[in-house]
Order: sequence, then structure tokens, then C-alpha cells
Amino acid sequence: MDLLWKPSEEIVRDANMSRFIAYVNQKFGTGIRNYRDLYNWSIENIQEFWNALWDFSGVIYSRKFTRVVEDLKKFPGTKWFVGAKLNFAENLLRHKDGTAFIFRNEAGVRRALSYQELREQVGYLSNALREFGIKPGDRICAYMPNIPETCIAMLATTTVGATWSSCGTELGANAVVDRIGQLEPRILFTVDGYLYKGKGYDFTSNVKTVAESVSSLEKVVVFPYMKREPEVSHIPNAELWNDFASENKELKFEQVEANEPVYIMFSSGTTGKPKCMVQSVGGVLLNHLKELILHTDLKKKDVISYITSPSWMMWNWLMSSLATGATIAIYDGNPLFPDWRTMFKFMDEEGITIFGCSASYIYALIAAGAKPKDEFKLKSLKEISQTGSPLSAEGFRWVYENLKRDLWFNSISGGTDINGCFCAGSPTLPVYAGQLQAPALAMKVFAYDENANPVYDQPGELVCEMPSPSMPIYFWKDKDFKKYRETYFDFYAEKGKNVWRHGDYVIFHSKTGGITFLGRSDATLKISGVRIGTAEIYNVVEKLPEIADSLATSQDWKGDQRLILFVKLKPGYKLTEELKTKIKEELRKKASPRHVPSLIIESPDIPYTVNMKKVEIAVRNIIHGKPVTNRGALINPESLDYFEKIAKELQKEI
Repeated sequence: MDLLWKPSEEIVRDANMSRFIAYVNQKFGTGIRNYRDLYNWSIENIQEFWNALWDFSGVIYSRKFTRVVEDLKKFPGTKWFVGAKLNFAENLLRHKDGTAFIFRNEAGVRRALSYQELREQVGYLSNALREFGIKPGDRICAYMPNIPETCIAMLATTTVGATWSSCGTELGANAVVDRIGQLEPRILFTVDGYLYKGKGYDFTSNVKTVAESVSSLEKVVVFPYMKREPEVSHIPNAELWNDFASENKELKFEQVEANEPVYIMFSSGTTGKPKCMVQSVGGVLLNHLKELILHTDLKKKDVISYITSPSWMMWNWLMSSLATGATIAIYDGNPLFPDWRTMFKFMDEEGITIFGCSASYIYALIAAGAKPKDEFKLKSLKEISQTGSPLSAEGFRWVYENLKRDLWFNSISGGTDINGCFCAGSPTLPVYAGQLQAPALAMKVFAYDENANPVYDQPGELVCEMPSPSMPIYFWKDKDFKKYRETYFDFYAEKGKNVWRHGDYVIFHSKTGGITFLGRSDATLKISGVRIGTAEIYNVVEKLPEIADSLATSQDWKGDQRLILFVKLKPGYKLTEELKTKIKEELRKKASPRHVPSLIIESPDIPYTVNMKKVEIAVRNIIHGKPVTNRGALINPESLDYFEKIAKELQKEI
């Protein structure tokens, strides 16, 4: 156990978590003293917890629920906040004063948008949707960068009670068609171009492909991001943003049932057509309020930022920050262009208090030799939120050694499927290297062994034993829950357990109460009967000065599996026999003999999804002669060409 940070008495006293504990004690006559007590109470009293959170967070509604949850044993498929009517956008637009957005991009453009201005813009656009005939249940989609107008379009959509789904501009047109084409949307919001690594790109050819391929689209609304008056006549049913907008800015929030759809999210789709996960108005709202107010300690005075894209659920999560009255600072472009200093300038100049990023971003800073504390004041920064993939204990230490000592490092983990977290943080708890602080409130999670028994201090499968509001209400066109059950429930069903298996390989620590994430369990390697999390390999290999990145996978081999490690080298290095020996010795010494690869192969690049997760499964499929059907889901799809080439050589050896 390596203790990195402990909250001061002042931080604990002023935390929203402490206020909530006092509220619960007063409301229910409980004697909760700390987070551990609160967590135990929350999973033993699920209905009381969500009832308390509804009131504590000040949910705006036209009709309150008659029951918090229909039936906790109905898993999946139970309904939450039964009988309640409310509007998602109304809850996010409850504040009328202060700054809603600070926006910057690679070109140096800066804009600020007040809450009042945001409300007006949502009014103009939501009334345009009404005038077009959009009604609750209709699907509205976006193919947009990380700009304020993307949020305005989402808020306008949910204002009229319609359902929102979005893709970022980093996705290829075919990947977007594979996603939104399943939903039969009526309107697509998009842009004329985007910026990346200092260059502007015309986007209208991508938009044209999507518009021609998705036959349900009745209107394509183009925001002129790169040009004042872009040419869009070649795009079917296209109209510029201002021409589409209404002249009426009056806000009228359509009241819908809490269990009606608000978002449709997509699985990564790297091994097949993306699954479409439908999430509810009440479920997403309450879960986001829980995670932002309690687990992130977000307050009205804060300025929060996250490196994200409209393709990733962290964008949806970040937008819900509006409900607290905080300011969202968004950046459009590559956060490492022209160098690692970009986001730290952003933090200092805009007074960012909470900064969110992925493990991949932190590893990139480490690889660049960055030492932010030596070049930046970081006076406003009080919290780093990190998610996306597991971060090593060394990564945690790097933050405290090179960024700021007096900082809450809040590592969180969950998924697109729940639009939130299974494990999260609390400003009232200490931070230990390599450990997320705790299970999230009202998430009854455990690590299971292969016999479906909870285990501590050893690796296991992350499972959730109880329903939670933001779990999908169904998959699109799967209302009998067939795909839903196959995805999350079938794995342990044959062992008599009706639990959600999330697909993460984790360790629950009995002494600290923290959780270490080892990687995706569907990418977990099983060598000679021993399960190995890929993160265990990366945590050793990627510390070597010669290694820029790596990917571990396995190949069926002589009745067993053999471990193959692909390494991307830093400039100036070669994969010599000496380096191979060094890698193997490091893994043998710092992990185990089982972690030593049979083959080490140099790769020019490592494939990643758009939310910066390595795609081990796609590489494993390629090695076994299976196709990757959705390359557009990757941020660097061309990287797979190499693996397809090397797969032919590997298959010859079998």
C-alpha cells in the first residue's frame, strides 16, 4: 500500500459527500459516519438511497415517482422512478446566471457562453425541432466535434422529449452509418469541417456519405464551424444552422416518463456492428447527479474540463455538469498538439479546477518527459479525474511527483453501457497508488472467481448484483432482452447467478477498500490455465525507455495458448535480441514467468478505439483469421494492416 494523498479536515468538512451523509442521517435517523458506512447503507437500502439523492440534488419534475423502483429482482428490465414525469434538459438548464461554457480550439479561437445565452440558443433550436414536427420518441443524431453547438443540439433534442445519439468527427463515415443507421433518425446535426493537429479538414464529403446512406434522414443541419457560408447543396436535405433555427427562443420543456429514452449509446463495434444501448431520462440524470455532485464533488464555483469527444460517454457525463451551475471548459483538437503543454496552458489561463483525462493521456505525458509543475502554476487545479483504461501505480505516482502534491487524483471506471461508474472516488477518502478509491454508491459490485464466489486480494471478474437506474432499459430492437442477456448475464447464469458481468478483470483490496483494474476480461489471457490481465504486462513493458506502446494478445497453439507481445518502439531504437531478453527478464521479475511472451514482435503502431482503448480482441481475431468488420470505430484503422500481414506468417507456424 502506497499512500499518495489524504484529504485535509477542511476538504472533508466542505465536501458534498459530507453534506449528503448529514442529510441521510437527518432524513432516516441513521448513524452514518464515513464513506464506507454510506456505501454499505446505499447497497442495503437501494430505494431509500435513490429517493434521498432525488431530493438532495433538487431534481425538477412535474410529477414525482410513486415508487423508486418497480422490482429489484427484475434484472434486467426493471423500471425506475415509476410514475415520475420530468424533462432532462430542464434539469441541466436550471441555472440562469454565470458562465456555462468556455470554449477553445487548436486555431486559438476562444468563446464564452453564459447560462442565459445557452438557454436562448436552446430555445431557438428546440422550437425549430418542434416546428419541424419532432416529438418524444423521435431520434436525433449528431456527427460533430467537441464544440458548444453539440451540447446545444443535445439540449434542444431533449427539451422536446426526443432521443439523442452522437458520434464525433474522428469516426469514419461508414462507422457512423453503422451506428446511427440502426436508429432511423429524422435529423442529423453536423459541421462543415473540423480541426486536428493544426490542420482544417473539409467534412462535407463524410456528411454526404452519411446523408445518402441513412434513408430515414429528413434534414441535415450543418453548423458552419470552419467557414462562414459553407457550400452544402451537394448534401441531401441539408440546411445551415441559422437557417434552420426558429425565431422563437421561448423554452418549453416537454414532460416525459422517467423511463422513456434520453440517450442511445453505442458499443465500440470493433468486432461487429455496434450494439445500441437505450438509456432512460430519469436513470441517466440521477446517475450523473450522483457521480458529479458526490463522487466528483462538483460545485457551482468549479470549472470542469474533460478530454473527450461526442463519441464517448464521458462527453454525455461532462454535459450533465450544467445541472450544478458549474462552468464547462471544452477544448476541440488534439490535446498534445503542438506539444504536451497545451492543456496545462488551458488549465492555468481558464482557472480549471477539475481536469479529466484518460490513462493514455497520462502515459503520453510520461513518454514526453513532461514536468508540468516546473512550467505551470496550476493554482486553480484541485482534482484530476482519470478513466478510459487502467492506470498503473507508477502512473498515479507520476501525477503527484510531476503535477501537484496537494491534489485529489480521482480515478474512476464504469462504461458506456451504464453511462457512468461502477467504481469511483470520494474527496473524503485517501488515494493509494494504482487503486480506485471505492465502489460507487448504490452499486453492489464484487470481484467473482470462476465459481461465482466473491474474492478479495486476488483477481476476479467485476460483477454487479443489483440493478442500477442508468443501466440500459433495453438494446435497440431487442425488447425481449435477448442480446442484453447474452451481453451481460449469460456468463454466470449457468452457475445460478443473475448478475451483471461487466467484462473487467479487477482486484478488490480488503485492507484499503480500493479496487485495482487489470484490463478487460474478454481480453484476459489464459496461458497454461492461468489468467493474466493485459494491464499487468503493459505496466511493466511500457516503463522501459525503449518502448513507446505495446499490445499483448494470445494465439491458440498446440492445445494451449501462447502469449504474443507487440511493441511500438520509440524513435532511435531497434528490437534487438538484447532488448527482447530485457523485456522478458523485466516481466519475469516484476510480474511472473507466466507473463513472459513466447514471441515479441515490433509493430509500427498500436490500434485504439476513439476513446483511447487498445483493441486487443480485434488483433486476436485477426491472428485467428477472423475479420474486423468495423475499422471505422478505430482512431487509427490503418494500424490493422500490419497485423493482417503478420497474421499470415503466424498462421503458417500452426
